[in-house]
Amino acid sequence: MDKFQILGKATLKEALARIESNHHGVIFVVDDDGVVFGVATDGDIRRKLLKDGSLEDFISSCANTSFVWADLSTPRETLLKQLDHQIRAIPILNADKQLINVVSRSHLPVLGEERTYARARSPVRVSFGGGGSDLTHYFAAEVGAVINATITLYSHATLRLRDDEHIEIYSRDLNESLIAENLQDALNRECNFGLIQAILKVVQPEFGFELYLHSDFPMSSGLGGSAVVSAAILGCFNQFRQDKWDLHELAELAYQAERLYFGIAGGWQDQYATVFGGINFMEFRMEQNIVHPLRIPADILLELEESLVLCDTGNAHDSGNIHQDQQRHMQQENVQKKVQSNVDLTYAIRNHLLRGRLFQFGQLLNEAWQLKRQFSNKISSPLLDQIYDGALQHGAIGGKLLGAGGGGFFLFYALPFQKHKLVEWLGSQGLKIHPFRFDPEGLRTWSARESKHHQEANNS
Repeated sequence: MDKFQILGKATLKEALARIESNHHGVIFVVDDDGVVFGVATDGDIRRKLLKDGSLEDFISSCANTSFVWADLSTPRETLLKQLDHQIRAIPILNADKQLINVVSRSHLPVLGEERTYARARSPVRVSFGGGGSDLTHYFAAEVGAVINATITLYSHATLRLRDDEHIEIYSRDLNESLIAENLQDALNRECNFGLIQAILKVVQPEFGFELYLHSDFPMSSGLGGSAVVSAAILGCFNQFRQDKWDLHELAELAYQAERLYFGIAGGWQDQYATVFGGINFMEFRMEQNIVHPLRIPADILLELEESLVLCDTGNAHDSGNIHQDQQRHMQQENVQKKVQSNVDLTYAIRNHLLRGRLFQFGQLLNEAWQLKRQFSNKISSPLLDQIYDGALQHGAIGGKLLGAGGGGFFLFYALPFQKHKLVEWLGSQGLKIHPFRFDPEGLRTWSARESKHHQEANNS
């Protein structure tokens, strides 16, 4: 910065030589402590000499003490506007008013990269039909098909990289944390973070990090929560990759972590649903899984949204055990035929939705549930049957238990002028209603600058 500043007691001749060397036509005048107190241009010096000055006069004699300056917090937009408004160069001063940089029309550095953190949110799904046919042992021989929709209940993840190998994971859902020295230490811990450890085994991050997790829904809800959490975490790690995973790869990685590494039995639809988002008809074959987004008119979607009621039974379920039981029963020919009938219903549900025939859609929900509950004796229970039968008696024309079964959430379809009666009855049974809207976007990920948001927080 020496070529841009000069002591106030320096001569005009010395100042001109310094201006000549910096090629900016300006010099900043400082006192003995290096504090900038004025600015002089080559024009200021020339006018001084033409008036009554000499080259041996002090530069302080023609310095302008009322000048534009900035500090490191000055917005780039402001600097651009000032340079565009007859200002040749702007000194960047520190807290002690000492010169640390100079910006000009020819020298306005591009913003450097700052530390960022990643965020992700991934939605849960409600399934309308085809459950059980997305299990690999079923579609190894037949074609599986399901139809589902993502809704506005999410798992949220925030990931910040560290400069060391230290790992910290905080889960509000589990109300626990995992602190480890490095990746291997994190993978070897005996804890309740088995799913997250499986994801780390898939990702193999080569850096330390801090990970924060929370969800809008209870665990073991039948909403595909494990896949949703997995997708949110993978989405955060994906933000720091140069070669980003695509949607199919994200769904496959989530499946790999949950099914193969963590060892929980289950189907494929949850991972695809939360990553892709929207209302989808999915077909499963050994050679390829295909996700077909359904183009349903907006008014039909709104009517469907208003006609559905989501309620929590208050009973958690163990989807892994139920899916294992289904696998055993699936060997029976009569169960396989019931699953095939459920697949056929799924195609019919798709067609009714595309044509806006919602009454028939509601009726088929009932048929799909009656079939599904026969796949395994663990899917329903006397309590769940009581809730379902009561809902049919109080305004619902169909519905189903979401997920593998055994507990979690019921989804009911109610006629327009019967919905109030249904909601009132469910409430009288101590069941919690969860309002929702359809989520059309699926997994969302983004990054934010740490310094910007920390500064805003400190200034608030």
